[in-house]
This record gives sequence, structure tokens and C-alpha cells, in this order.
Amino acid sequence: MSSGYGQGGGYGSWDREEQTRQFAREEYEPPAPQRPAGPTVDAGRLWAAGVATAIVAALVAVVGTLVVRAFLRIAFNGPASSGVLGDERTILLCTLSAVAALAATGLAHLLLLSTPRPMTYLSWITGLVTVVVALLPLLGNAPLGERVANAVIHLIIGLVITSLVAGAGRAARRPR
Repeated sequence: MSSGYGQGGGYGSWDREEQTRQFAREEYEPPAPQRPAGPTVDAGRLWAAGVATAIVAALVAVVGTLVVRAFLRIAFNGPASSGVLGDERTILLCTLSAVAALAATGLAHLLLLSTPRPMTYLSWITGLVTVVVALLPLLGNAPLGERVANAVIHLIIGLVITSLVAGAGRAARRPR
């Protein structure tokens, strides 16, 4: 009964061939790639909402122009002889409103990818830009009614863009 170390049997023994066969049967799985920490952004969803926001912003500009020209009888975006839709300035307002919505969407995308609490920053940035854009018409030389109407329409467009893009940004954020 001489059982020594490495002689088989007992507590310290093992079969090297059996161990090799066991490891050979196991499949090798490479480690999963590590993803960066933080949420991801559903860019398609964000930009689809951005395009929808651009359309809404342009329509708000049209409706604002109609209300001011048809109901308030203020010669906004063109002389009174231009009709209820005004002149090319109405088209410019609609186009710039849509471009502002797309720019806000781009800013939201950038902030979602790079900052903590991105929608807070977006709301502050777009809110302050809205205030500036709403105050600028009040500094002009046009009649007071026209300046106030312009400022109110700019304010409403800015609020619409801010709220819709911030909501789209929250909806486009996916936790990991």
C-alpha cells in the first residue's frame, strides 16, 4: 500500500488524458465586445421626429401669419394688398422655422451623444435662442403692432420647436 504523490489513486491524483479531452470538448467563446457606458440614441426615430417638428414649425408660421393678417388686420409679412398669406416673407419665415427645427434636432443628437442631462441643456439653449429671436423684432422700425405680432409668432414657433425636439430626444434615448 505504497501510494505516493503522482502514483495514481488517492487525493492528489488526476488523469491528464481525461483532463485534456474535457478541455478539447469545450467550445471557445471569445469575450463579448465591451460597449461604452451610457444610453444609445435611436437616430432614425430622433430625425423622423425632427422632420415632423420642421413641418409643424412651418405650419405654425403659416397659421400665425393668417391670424395676424386676417383676424387682427395687421400688415404682417407684406403690405395689405398681398392677401391673407402675405408675400415672400411668409415663405422665408416658414423656411427658417423648418431649418431651426432641424438645427435643434441636430443639437439634440449631439447633446444626447456627449453630455449628461442632454435635454436640460437643449431646453436652456433653445429657450435662450427663442428669447433672443422673439426680442429682435421689437428693436425694429416697423409699426408697433407688426413688431409685437412678429415677436409673438417667433416666440410660439420657438416654444413649439423646444417642446417637440426635447420630447423626441427623450423618446429616442435607449438605455443599455
